[in-house]
Amino acid sequence: MNLALYRKYRPRTFAEIVGQEYIVKILTNAIASGMISHAYLFAGPRGTGKTTLGRLLAKAVNCQKRKEGDYEPCNECESCQEINQGNSIDLIEIDAASNRGIDEMRNLKEGIRFVPTKSKYKVFIIDECHMLTKEANNALLKTLEEPPAHAIFVLATTEIHKMIPTII
Repeated sequence: MNLALYRKYRPRTFAEIVGQEYIVKILTNAIASGMISHAYLFAGPRGTGKTTLGRLLAKAVNCQKRKEGDYEPCNECESCQEINQGNSIDLIEIDAASNRGIDEMRNLKEGIRFVPTKSKYKVFIIDECHMLTKEANNALLKTLEEPPAHAIFVLATTEIHKMIPTII
């Protein structure tokens, strides 16, 4: 199977991330201390690792072998393997450029109430979230305001100035 280079060589640990030292430090400190937020906003140019960091966060918080006080995923347990292979049922990646309407956000709101199937957290990565319509943003905002304890949102955008201030 042919994979794009960025997928084939995507970092599998926080130590492999290059050029995002401050963000990595913030995330790893949060994971190690157990102070996980329900939402994260990653903004920056294409190719800077926003989605990769979201996937690493999902892997670390759901790693079955990660010891308390540690932050690196083991990359060996079932959860890590599923995320590495791109077939984890508890990691939902949404391309907001293609799924930008109110109906998609309503479906998200309906689906979020279900607990994760195998993992501790259900992680939603919404890529290019600045592309959501006004109505979809308002629906997402309501979900972000009252999230269930098992949900983590990662909003990734290349154009943060197009996002509504209440989400920022």
